[in-house]
Amino acid sequence: MLEGKAVIGSTDMPEKMQARAMEWASEALDLYEVDDCKEIARHIKKGFDGLYGPGWQCIVGTSFGSFITHSCGTFIHFYLERMAFLLFKG
Repeated sequence: MLEGKAVIGSTDMPEKMQARAMEWASEALDLYEVDDCKEIARHIKKGFDGLYGPGWQCIVGTSFGSFITHSCGTFIHFYLERMAFLLFKG
């Protein structure tokens, strides 16, 4: 696991889901190269699709903007190390 601690930018997720998102993000960063954002995002999305039902979207990178609509209680934007993570269900 990474040494760094995640910093939440914004969320409306229950704490248990937030912890799961950050756990899988950390796991993905250990499994894949840091610049392989597509595989990191896929890892997190597949985990959430499997546990919480399909329809999750995940964006990972060092710099991106967004303007999205999400289902209530399914949004989190956080930072881990130098990466930003946006996870939501549409």
